[in-house]
Amino acid sequence: MSKKNKPQALSWDAFQSLGNPENAPDLPKEETPQSKNREKQRIRVLLDKKRRGGKSVTLITGLNESDDYITNLGKKLKKMCGVGGSAKDGEIIIQGDHRDRVIEYLIDQGYKDCKKSGG
Repeated sequence: MSKKNKPQALSWDAFQSLGNPENAPDLPKEETPQSKNREKQRIRVLLDKKRRGGKSVTLITGLNESDDYITNLGKKLKKMCGVGGSAKDGEIIIQGDHRDRVIEYLIDQGYKDCKKSGG
């Protein structure tokens, strides 16, 4: 080990000057996802066929929730529709055209501004 990378030993006084971590000020809490403001979120449910080999999927966008919540919501929607899908990058993909079922479920969950998007 070279002299430059040699660990430095601290004296007791230097160690005490660093402070007690238990007395450190509280860090500001991270902002929680806006699950409390579900009525204000703008959810769009659309039918997408692009880049999917001609197969249609229901795409849910606009969810301002945590990744865990989106994953769990995707699981519930897939089970309800009886199909596969995925949840990533803040979007939920459900195989097939299930827009009406998804919109009804999301409105029941408290998302008031949930609409069909696209043609």
